[in-house]
Amino acid sequence: MSHTIAPAVRRQTIADALRRTALRLPAKTGIVCGATTWTYAEFDALVSRLAAGLAAIGVAEGDKVAVLARNSHGFAALRFALARRGAVMVPINFMLKADEVAYILRHAGAKTLATDSGLAELAQAAAQLDTQVAQFIWLPSEDPSQPVPGMHDFHQLAACPDAPPELRLTSTDVAQIVYTSGTESSPKGAMLTHDAVLWQYVSCVIDAEIAEADVALHALPLYHCAQLDVFFGPAIYIGSTNVITAKPTPDNLLPMIEKFGITSFFAPPTVWIALLRSPLFDPARLAQLAKGYYGASIMPVEVMKEIATRLPRVRLWNLYGQTEIAPLATMLGPEDQLRKPGSCGKAVRNVETRVVNDQMQDVAVGEVGEIVHRSPHLMLGYFHDDERTKAAFEGDWFHSGDLATIDEEGYITVVDRKKDMIKTGGENVASREVEEMIYRLPQVSEVAVIGLPDAKWVEAVTAVVVVKAGQTLDEATVIAHCAQHMAHFKSPKRVVFTDTLPKNPSGKLLKRELRLRYVA
Repeated sequence: MSHTIAPAVRRQTIADALRRTALRLPAKTGIVCGATTWTYAEFDALVSRLAAGLAAIGVAEGDKVAVLARNSHGFAALRFALARRGAVMVPINFMLKADEVAYILRHAGAKTLATDSGLAELAQAAAQLDTQVAQFIWLPSEDPSQPVPGMHDFHQLAACPDAPPELRLTSTDVAQIVYTSGTESSPKGAMLTHDAVLWQYVSCVIDAEIAEADVALHALPLYHCAQLDVFFGPAIYIGSTNVITAKPTPDNLLPMIEKFGITSFFAPPTVWIALLRSPLFDPARLAQLAKGYYGASIMPVEVMKEIATRLPRVRLWNLYGQTEIAPLATMLGPEDQLRKPGSCGKAVRNVETRVVNDQMQDVAVGEVGEIVHRSPHLMLGYFHDDERTKAAFEGDWFHSGDLATIDEEGYITVVDRKKDMIKTGGENVASREVEEMIYRLPQVSEVAVIGLPDAKWVEAVTAVVVVKAGQTLDEATVIAHCAQHMAHFKSPKRVVFTDTLPKNPSGKLLKRELRLRYVA
């Protein structure tokens, strides 16, 4: 008679990763947020109590629990408590409107919604729009806040004296359903298993050099997979100290970097640019900062050079990927930043990446093709969407939707999203190429290039420019500069100036909004 070994013996879930760090580093500071500080032992114990509290209010293994909240210690604890309960986290972008939030709640079938005081009104309004939400969990915020009446109180749940229930959970079960932005159609829910997320942690730790000695600042929204799973999760897995804030503005970030001796920081290029432009920016006060990470979009070469000059101690990494790959796929390391400007590097440890044509053949050096991946990081598929899952995995590779070239050394450079490629006068123009050219003008703080409907060109290359404070620039100068260095069809046909560019909470430019704003 054979002996059956319980799955728990071999199990590795997101919550198990926290427990093992707590056993290894019990007294080390794990979480700092506002007035709250937890050692790893305290954090792990609280997560267990919170998991038991979730069970006590009826959250069952496999249930979908939506989270609509800004960064906080409450959000961090809930993330791991849901994993310890065996529930599925559904993080939601808090910039969405009530009907957009409701779509995700309905589609995911979430019966529980966690939120904070600042977003409670939005959460309640969305829940009323024909969803299955039957209960709310109130989460504390970075700044002092009061529990919302009618919601389960985080602190009361985290005081539950019961032991968390035994689970059937395995590493191949779904840990989270992360909805894509829905720029082309209705949002898609990428189903990511514990395995996928954890293999991705391993790639991050090795290739992005996330280390136990790091003091990491997590300022971009935790609902977004980049901050949550490329930085926060791996930092917990390896045992870093984690400072959490909900305010990714220069006047908050720069003092925090100095105060806490932050050594590691991730932000999209737009936030790095804002830090450099801030009157508070003083390299001497950022002396501990050693690792800088960016993603969401390519760092303009001129900005990269500025960082290298003003923060010479900071080593930079470019991390690239998609929600569907948990989300890290490729990495460009510090030694290649200026040698391979604009590149997103090569596939990370646990990813295989190609650039292919429509026949799934590898493109030649310099040719444009689509980026495709194979990896244990990848999602199981899109929740309740077999058709789009099938399309995404056509040819047994995951199709990213990003267009790129590959050079003779195997370094990949993203040319554009398929949807952002501008088709003008019968020619294809990569908006990023034009943006890089405009960034060479010293007066330019930020730029976004889009295609707008045009009777002659079908789509006219249009540059939307933010000028540096105290500088002047006009349309003719921008067009002349581009015309001098680029093919005529690539040069902007129109230049508009604005004070700010629209961005989501992750700092990613919202080109769709610009297209709507400036369409004639």
